[in-house]
Amino acid sequence: MKFELEDDFIELFKLLKVTGVAESGAQAKMLIEEEQVKRNGEVELRKRAKIVSGEIIEVGGEVIEVEAKIS
Repeated sequence: MKFELEDDFIELFKLLKVTGVAESGAQAKMLIEEEQVKRNGEVELRKRAKIVSGEIIEVGGEVIEVEAKIS
């Protein structure tokens, strides 16, 4: 799926929540803690990692492509 950034970045746990990959912020944080989230192919353990345009997040078969919003 593609996600358009409204700002310069979005925190990782918020991205998981707004895309529906996680039902809540708490569930998003749990997925990250359990090493189920990859950022550009590497496991990401920082819940508040700043995700920017061009990054790819993978969680349990879901792939989120982060893109800059075209104005």
